[in-house]
Amino acid sequence: MTTTQQRPSGVGDDETHPRGLPGAEAPTARMWAVVAVREIVVRLTNRAFLVSTLITLLFIAGYGAFSVWQSGRTTTYTVAVTGAEGTRLAERAATAARQVDDSLSVRSTPVSGEPAARTLVEDGTADVWLHQGSSGWTLTSADDVDPTLRTALEGALRSAALERNATAAGTTMAALEKGTTLTTTRFDGETRDSGFVKGATFAFAVLFFMAAMMFGQQIAASVVEEKQSRIVEIIATAIPLRQLLAGKVVGNSLLALAQVVVFSGVGLVAVSFTDASTLLPTLSGAVVWFVLFFAVGFFALACLFAVAGALASRTEDLQSTTAPLTIVMMFVYVASFSLSGTALEVASFLPIASVVSMPGRILAGDAAWWEPVLALAVMGAFSALTVAVGERIYRRSLLQTGGRVSWRQALHTAD
Repeated sequence: MTTTQQRPSGVGDDETHPRGLPGAEAPTARMWAVVAVREIVVRLTNRAFLVSTLITLLFIAGYGAFSVWQSGRTTTYTVAVTGAEGTRLAERAATAARQVDDSLSVRSTPVSGEPAARTLVEDGTADVWLHQGSSGWTLTSADDVDPTLRTALEGALRSAALERNATAAGTTMAALEKGTTLTTTRFDGETRDSGFVKGATFAFAVLFFMAAMMFGQQIAASVVEEKQSRIVEIIATAIPLRQLLAGKVVGNSLLALAQVVVFSGVGLVAVSFTDASTLLPTLSGAVVWFVLFFAVGFFALACLFAVAGALASRTEDLQSTTAPLTIVMMFVYVASFSLSGTALEVASFLPIASVVSMPGRILAGDAAWWEPVLALAVMGAFSALTVAVGERIYRRSLLQTGGRVSWRQALHTAD
């Protein structure tokens, strides 16, 4: 059974109570700033927080460095050939491979026959042996032939055969290949890499989920620890509860936003060194929108996590009180790579879900200029309403002891 802690006269009201807290002599209107600074200092001096942030930064930077290394790496295939014609085919395959991907290289090494070719292939000096038999050309290897190498050699062989046939027929290669060029387009006229768009949207979802869960759980844990130890009853004699809530929300929101900005900045720098650097202007615009949506959306989430902490009476209750928020976070995370078409458009206007969905649509070029503006306005209205309702629940449940308080009980409890 839930019992209500009788609080002293004026506790939790908007009056100034100068005793009981360092710095409480400041005007009431500025007390939330004292709490916000304290929240920031506590987080910045927490070793676990600093280590996790550093590890994430190193991961992002490391992934960028790996991408740069991978893009600059040249893959070389060695083909053992028998005869001058085999050498010419390997050279033709090398030219074709470079046109498709400048990181591919094909080189040939002449061999006198099968015994020498077998030796080179089996000891890894050569990848395959290209030789001509009675029924045509054959590619022999110790294991499965790499598809990239096989495609290059098949193209070279086909091209050489067409040239010979064209000469025999008294025509040219250009005449034979006329009308064989295939151009790909899209009905929407876009030429952006869909794989890159999905990858960037997924990165937005990971950043959002990671920051929201980490800082949200920290807020809830901080609130319930103060409540469980009954320190909050002492704090409430010096600071109105709405000021205490505002300080916690603002302090953690600023930290979460700063972390997201740093992670996003490092990510953009990493992208600038990869082959996707040509998409950097578009990606930067999407990142700016993501940061804006995150700033507005997380403010509401921070308030709700503080409420979840106030509803709990002990740390063990947090799993239950934060469960609805965890479900919302998971929906936003899954929606980033599972929704498409009309469902994605709807999600891009839905508060919280729009934090990831709308920047993803902007990156894909599917959103008109007014859509993110409208979605951000909807998010702002949602955050304002959430903070107004959350503040009432927070004040009504924070000083209640004796068991976990439900959302409905807190809403119907008198001030």
